[in-house]
This record gives sequence, structure tokens and C-alpha cells, in this order.
Amino acid sequence: MTKFDEATQAIRVDENTYDVCLDPGYSIGGPLNGGYLMAVVLRAVVDDSPFEHPVSTTSQFHKSPAAGPAQVRVERLKAGRTAAFTRATLVQDGVAQIESLVTTATLHGADPVYAAPSAHRMPPAEECVKLPDPKPESGMTLNAQMELLFDPPTIGWLTGEPTGRPEARAYFRMAEPQDPDPFVLALAIDALPPVVFSAGMRGWAPTVDLTWHLRALPAPGPLTLIGSGRLIADGWFDEDVEAWDAAGRLVAQSRQLARVGRG
Repeated sequence: MTKFDEATQAIRVDENTYDVCLDPGYSIGGPLNGGYLMAVVLRAVVDDSPFEHPVSTTSQFHKSPAAGPAQVRVERLKAGRTAAFTRATLVQDGVAQIESLVTTATLHGADPVYAAPSAHRMPPAEECVKLPDPKPESGMTLNAQMELLFDPPTIGWLTGEPTGRPEARAYFRMAEPQDPDPFVLALAIDALPPVVFSAGMRGWAPTVDLTWHLRALPAPGPLTLIGSGRLIADGWFDEDVEAWDAAGRLVAQSRQLARVGRG
């Protein structure tokens, strides 16, 4: 069991309840990363489901849970021959923090009937760059859990040269050796800096709603993350992320609605 497996572990205590312990190692300067929190919820949902894989997840982030004990409450809405539908709630101190609707099914790795190519070609990994390590007092512990190598133009905001477009692109792998699985993908699709950074904005950008789809089981090796946005207006922005595996297949895609960064 890897550290990530332990950090997302869900232990069943009754028919509808799982105990979890939210790990402080996935903090983005105070709040916990939304992808990590979804992975925790999905551990409980998949354990309860007759199917193996979370193929569609929609989460609404009502509050920002703190590191420490919490519970996931699951309600199986319907289970058919090929899919099951579950409502899951992450609860801490008796208060609902995240509400999720999850569809589970079993993927078999069939060859695609049609597969569009990626709209962006990443440079070789040796031409990509890491962000500087955050200062210890920043509380940014998430960086230590993964390795991200960025397409250089998409982190021009770091030196005051943003591209002016909402975008982010990087190679992703876990810091501890671990092949990607659906739970790692839940983390990965929310691992990039907010795409509005590249449009010249900064600060914590809280996610309000995030939907992601598991499209295929990933091959071993690093993932390629391609993030973009369509509209920034009235203090809101959207962010789309595609995750491609080492075999060049689209394995996950997401869309989230978030608030423009706050200090």
C-alpha cells in the first residue's frame, strides 16, 4: 500500500458509513486539494458498488474540510446490469462538506471505435520545468506528493509573463512510485495550477463544482495533463482538463466551475 492509498483509505463502519482521515499532506496552503478529496470519496463509493470503476463523478464543494477525521456517507440510488448510481456525502463534525453523484461501471480496456488526437503536443520532458519548491510556511504540502513538469509558456505567470490565455500543461506522476489508477486520476485532474494564473490572475481559486469522467484504465507511466478555459467573467471561470496516459490514450477528462483567485 502506497502513502496515497493510505491517505485515501475508507473503512466501512456500517451499511452506509465509512470512516476516513483527511491527510494534511494534500494541502494547497490551507485548504485540501479537491482532487484528493474526490479520491477519498470514491474509495468509499467503489467499495460499496458492485462495479469496479468510477466512470463519472460530479462533486459540489459546499465547504473546505480540514485535515483530520471525517466520514463518507453513501446512498446507492440504483444498480443495474452495467452501472450503479450512488450519492456520497463527505461529512465532518456533522456538517456536509462535499456532495457527489457517482456512476460506477466496469471498464474492460476495449479498443476505441474512435479516438480524437490531443489538441496540444507537449515538448519532451527534458524541455519542461518544475515549479520552485514552496516555502515551508506556505502550507503547500501537495507539491511533495507528486511530480509535475510544465510546458514552460504555461508557467510564465511565475516570472510576470503570463500568456494571457487560461491554460496549463504538464507531465504528472506520483512522487512515490505508483502506476496511475482511477483514484490517482481523480487527484491528477485537479493537480494543475488554476488556468487563470496564465491569464494573469493569482490567489486561491476555490472549486464550486467539478465533474470528471474516467474514459479508460491508464497504462503504467506518467500522465500528460492538458488544461484550458473558455470564459473568465463576473468572478467565475471554467477549467477543462484532459489526462492522457503514457500510451497516448485519453483516460480522463474534467470540467470545473471555480471562483477567480482570492488572495
